[in-house]
Amino acid sequence: MALPILICDDSNMARKQVTRSLPAGWDVEITYATNGAEALDVIRAGKADMVFLDLTMPVMDGYGVLETVRREDLNCMIIVISGDIQPEAHERVRALGAIDFIKKPVDKTKLETVLTTYGLISG
Repeated sequence: MALPILICDDSNMARKQVTRSLPAGWDVEITYATNGAEALDVIRAGKADMVFLDLTMPVMDGYGVLETVRREDLNCMIIVISGDIQPEAHERVRALGAIDFIKKPVDKTKLETVLTTYGLISG
């Protein structure tokens, strides 16, 4: 059964780049969102066991999504993908429940390592 994943980024180019970086043959069903409010709708609908989340977006940013997921106890794993490489950003997203942080543009090898670490793919 395909793993429902969500790729949330306001940039179409970034969404495509994340999609191309996913491991070949990984059985996933992908949904896209362009802001945090759309992402929460998808997560609440049960269509996102795994979320790849940008931090800087209109309407609601990634921090708002992380805070809401935690407050509402929504069931999903979140990997933040952002160009914000400040140590404070890393610490904040971890404190809010993100399982990992990958800098943009996504490095395919780093992504596969993270997915393997969390048992989402076999290494």
